[in-house]
Amino acid sequence: MSVKLRLSRAGAKKNPFYRIVVADERMPRDGRFIEEVGSYDPTVEPPAVKLDQPRIEHWLGAGAQPTEAVGSLLRHAKPAAPAK
Repeated sequence: MSVKLRLSRAGAKKNPFYRIVVADERMPRDGRFIEEVGSYDPTVEPPAVKLDQPRIEHWLGAGAQPTEAVGSLLRHAKPAAPAK
């Protein structure tokens, strides 16, 4: 089974909102997924990206491959401030 981190579209017509999910590559884009690990909202300025960094690192360590779009979001996302 090949696992990928990819975007799953949600939201209304002409108002997209994306979830970053871990899914089997054979499943459809908005179909069944294993776990939700973040979100991406391109409609606000600047675009809002929320990531569950520990879970993303877990899945990348387990062999999951990010798609091109998710890889770009991961590279450009600012690291979250440590919790106090």
